[in-house]
Amino acid sequence: MTEPPAAWQDASAGRPPLGDRGVHLWRIFLDAEPAALEAAARLLSEDEHARAGRFHFEHHRRRFTLARGFLRTVLGLYLDIGPETVAFRYNRYGKPSLPPRLGDQKLRFNLSHSGDWALCAVTREREIGVDIEKIQPHRATAGIARRFFSPREVDALFALPEHLRAAAFFRCWTRKEAYIKAKGRGLSIPLASFAVSLAPEQPPALIWTDDGTSEQPHRWSLDDIDLDDIALNNIDADIHASQGYAAALAVEGPQPDVRLWNWGLLPPPKG
Repeated sequence: MTEPPAAWQDASAGRPPLGDRGVHLWRIFLDAEPAALEAAARLLSEDEHARAGRFHFEHHRRRFTLARGFLRTVLGLYLDIGPETVAFRYNRYGKPSLPPRLGDQKLRFNLSHSGDWALCAVTREREIGVDIEKIQPHRATAGIARRFFSPREVDALFALPEHLRAAAFFRCWTRKEAYIKAKGRGLSIPLASFAVSLAPEQPPALIWTDDGTSEQPHRWSLDDIDLDDIALNNIDADIHASQGYAAALAVEGPQPDVRLWNWGLLPPPKG
């Protein structure tokens, strides 16, 4: 990453222009009023309603519904169609794309949501993946790291002082998830078959792959996304890091021009 993305902006004038190297990253706060939830639900297809219905907890159904309505609305901007007419097709691993009948076959996108936030990344003619995770330090265990990270990442993680490990764990996790989502092959790519940087002083990067393909790490650009005002490098075991989020973006090709956009209602300012 050469320069951090600019600050989050409000897209008050409608769809912002998306250049050849551009990546637009949209965020939405999912704790919305009932009217917003009802509006999102009206946009969903039958299969999306069925997917929402399979969630056990009501708040998970609500967040899924809002996130999918958000995705449809954002894509409708770029396609210049109503969000209810946006349609998806899925590859064998479940990654969505746009069917030819919608016209713009160059558009690529990805969605992720966790806790109260959703992110939607949009670009053209190159693969893209985004991941967001609510930071829960109790999940950043040695057992989980050894199960899902490469040996190289595990060594780098435990070389850090203990109070920096939770932030590094989620930094690693989101970068890895963003990469496999961009590749579009899901967990058919073993998480231990490639490595990303994770130390606080290292820029985001894919540094090694051994996933059975001819993939070259330099073909991918990784960015960390500062979703809120909590910087990952400042998370300490003595603070309540559960209120923070980690997020990462993976894009095929050279370093993109990333622009950050707000969608809809955001939470009230902190204290």
